[in-house]
Amino acid sequence: MSLESFLDEESSPLTPEEWRQMHAHVVDVARRHLVGRRIVDLFGPLGAGVEAIGLTQSVERQRASLDDEEQIDGAPLSRRMARSPKSIPVIHRDFTLHWREIAAAHDNGVPLDFSPAVEAALACARREDELVFYGDESRGVPGLLTAPGRVQVPLGDWRAPSEGLSAVVRAAEALQHDNPLPYALLLSPRLFSMLHRVFGDGGTLEIDAIRSFIQGGVFVSNQLELETAALIAPGPHNFDLAVSIDLSVAYLGAEEMEHPFRVLEAVLPRVKRPLAICTLEKTL
Repeated sequence: MSLESFLDEESSPLTPEEWRQMHAHVVDVARRHLVGRRIVDLFGPLGAGVEAIGLTQSVERQRASLDDEEQIDGAPLSRRMARSPKSIPVIHRDFTLHWREIAAAHDNGVPLDFSPAVEAALACARREDELVFYGDESRGVPGLLTAPGRVQVPLGDWRAPSEGLSAVVRAAEALQHDNPLPYALLLSPRLFSMLHRVFGDGGTLEIDAIRSFIQGGVFVSNQLELETAALIAPGPHNFDLAVSIDLSVAYLGAEEMEHPFRVLEAVLPRVKRPLAICTLEKTL
């Protein structure tokens, strides 16, 4: 059975064009606000029926053999890497469209206001980014900023001149043992604002010097705690976001003349190589 049949578009009071507009609003606002997906590759969509997926994780540096050297530990990598199945959680938020608004749209040509759908999409986008960044401890799912085995360096005091740039350089040096450039920098809004100042005598902003150095972009999310920073080596071999159901809208059936809908998605962040992540910590 297809996902569309579960979403029950045909039973909803909306016309096909209204449904298309509503879904377009939901997807558009989510794409503009999601930050994790700009760094993490997607794996899927896998299909609504996929409830769990395996995670293979490498928590140590791997070394290859030369010519006739005996293979390390005599075992292929798949046997040396931790593998475990993980359930794919469903993120969802419900909203309601009033029957009189729908009637006005159909009878009088008044445009439907999809603000409730947009608010539900925003709530799901925020929750997805929280899951990507911080994981879910209750489910045993680590995020980019909480993965055991990740690299850690001191954050320092970014109020001091050039300290933000110096901290990013420290993180890059720590990552370079196992990961080639480019790197992506993930920042809280507070730290991002601190980088917009001139350093040295050349009139260059710290943020511009950092962008030139790491090459993979600077990404800012208001879902991060006040002084949060991480340098990340992107790539699906390092981490990805497994998607069972991508962002969708479902009709839940008429209820006391109201029409409830649900914005939902089923996603799971998979950190495969924690050594590709360097968090900048206030205290170490």
